[in-house]
Amino acid sequence: MSIADRIRIQEVTLLSDDWYVLKKTRFDYRRADGTWQSLSRETYDRGNGATILLYDPERRTVVLTRQFRFPAFVNGHDDLLTEAPAGLLDGADPADRIRQELMEETGYVIGQPQKLFEAFMSPGSVTEKLHFFAAPYHPADRVGAGGGNVEEGEDISVLEIGIDDALARIRDGRIQDGKTICLLLYATIYLLRTSDQG
Repeated sequence: MSIADRIRIQEVTLLSDDWYVLKKTRFDYRRADGTWQSLSRETYDRGNGATILLYDPERRTVVLTRQFRFPAFVNGHDDLLTEAPAGLLDGADPADRIRQELMEETGYVIGQPQKLFEAFMSPGSVTEKLHFFAAPYHPADRVGAGGGNVEEGEDISVLEIGIDDALARIRDGRIQDGKTICLLLYATIYLLRTSDQG
């Protein structure tokens, strides 16, 4: 039995269609024991997205961004967030979209990025599936200033740091963005391994 066979939608209410789409749905869910339970959930649909980690295997560096995030601020984060470049797909191919977003945010131009995996980052309330990519880079690949889209309120700075420094920033709380932590840990295990790691 698929999950679709275990869901009966009763009512969908549109709560907001301003920045993105917020809905409240009443539905019946068939539990593992075969009984039906009535539930209500809110879902925030902002579309799917993509993120990328640029890494230099020789210098063991990565490229990240720093920007203001209002939701993080209202939850007590009184600083800019350090993040991997990312953006919404808006119907585009994930690899094509992340290359455009990378240029817009950081000024770096790359070829075909390596697809790593896909993940739901906040599946309890947000519908977004994130496509994770990585690509090697060289300092000469930066052909623009980056900074993001001013009309969308972006004011992005570019940060190039060593992978060991990035991991230290996770441990001490200077990096708190979930997608970025996933990418940095992936890079440590698979992309920037040292010879003594086997």
